[in-house]
Amino acid sequence: MINAPKLDRIDINILAELQRSGRITNAELADKVGLSASPCLTRVKRLESAGLISGYSAIINLAKIGTSQIVFTSVTLGDHRRADFQKFETRIAQYEELVECHLVSGGFDYLLKFVVRGIAEYQEMMEELLESGIGVSKYFSYIVIKTAVARGQAPVKLHAPALAR
Repeated sequence: MINAPKLDRIDINILAELQRSGRITNAELADKVGLSASPCLTRVKRLESAGLISGYSAIINLAKIGTSQIVFTSVTLGDHRRADFQKFETRIAQYEELVECHLVSGGFDYLLKFVVRGIAEYQEMMEELLESGIGVSKYFSYIVIKTAVARGQAPVKLHAPALAR
């Protein structure tokens, strides 16, 4: 963490509470972490300015809106020069259906997570991607049957210094 502020137990607790409930009021947050409202808000602003809090969002239940399907895709590129990876990453980022893209070690190069309306939409998207000439030599699709656990993020307290535990 370059240029990150030194975090104490209260900072970690603020981050953990905001991770649990991003809509919590400053007064409620201050109460939960043992501060008065003004110092709590000052700390939150400092954490935001330092980039430790990169945004706030709502968790949407897509099943209530319409059909959706999660598909994980492993991708192997034909060539492995820096330019090949950059070309792939630039092009794949243009797909709104893509929610995660990870360069990984092992038997393939990328692990992608798509959320699409259905398998036909996914297949059409993959055919377009293959025809785009961005170096995909092969891919495998993994259709999600059921999501048993979905936390969104790892709890901040698990990754914080021991002082926060």
